[in-house]
Amino acid sequence: MKKFAWVVAVAMVTMVSAVLQSQQPQAPQPGTPTVLPSVPAREPSWAFPVQAGQLPAESPEPKSIPGSTKKYTPAQIDDLLNPPDWFPDEHKPAPGIVQKGHGDALACGSCHLMAGVGHPESADLTGFTADYIVQQMTDFKAGVRKDYARMNGISKAMSDEEIRQAADWFSSLPRKKWIRVVEAAMVPKTFVGQGRMRFVDPKASGMEPIGNRIIILPEDQTRARLRDPKSGFVAYVPPGSIKKGKALVDNGAGGRSVACSICHGDGLKGLANVPRIAGLHPIYIVRQLHLFKEGDRKGPDSALMTRPVSKLTDADILNLAAYVSSLSPE
Repeated sequence: MKKFAWVVAVAMVTMVSAVLQSQQPQAPQPGTPTVLPSVPAREPSWAFPVQAGQLPAESPEPKSIPGSTKKYTPAQIDDLLNPPDWFPDEHKPAPGIVQKGHGDALACGSCHLMAGVGHPESADLTGFTADYIVQQMTDFKAGVRKDYARMNGISKAMSDEEIRQAADWFSSLPRKKWIRVVEAAMVPKTFVGQGRMRFVDPKASGMEPIGNRIIILPEDQTRARLRDPKSGFVAYVPPGSIKKGKALVDNGAGGRSVACSICHGDGLKGLANVPRIAGLHPIYIVRQLHLFKEGDRKGPDSALMTRPVSKLTDADILNLAAYVSSLSPE
């Protein structure tokens, strides 16, 4: 009788354990496209993109890009826990978290790419020091730097060691010219599609006035969708914005701000742990200036930015971003 009771008890424990395991969220199989919740709208909407449609799905066969021997299916390319590494021989071995995400911690290489240059809705990390990157992740984790999309949740799901490893790796990558800035009064009609990336609208032909916007598009839409780290972007900015931005950067436009090079160094290429801003995605720059101005970025670096941004208008921020993004990061 005791033996029977012991067998029943073991069976019950096994069954309960199996039930509990079945109720735990299971990690998706590699190659499963990641589906993320929509992000909240925020102004200016052209700088804080929110998906409003989508391009037709890619055909399922493996894809390739120029210069790479690798092939990945669209499902693998859209797996944000296991991003494609098209040129693994062009960088040193990446830490686990850069290539393999877990839970809410998406793999860093999915949004920032395995070259670190990122897409407009994320950030170019090349040229940042490791300590600067660690501080930003610490600020995201603490909630003193707010991201309207993903980074607060991602940072909380990462260990301090993962953050340090990723920071050391990204800081070792070479910076390069990734954005081509063009002044234009008219731009193609566009929409924000998959990955919160802006694309030419296939349903709307013709052009439209740029207005008070920066419109950033892939140089090659197909290659951008494949996360090609060698196919960059073109940023259309209003006529005259680059010259106006230069005046702000060089001398603070008569007291409305301060000369950016005082902190960001010659050519705005960074000074110690003050980051380089030359050549960054222009809508990333716009987002950060709005966050500083509106009090949603309050980490240790915010003290340096509070006064310079306090009197900037929306037009000032656009012009400044247009000029800074046009500079060479190298």
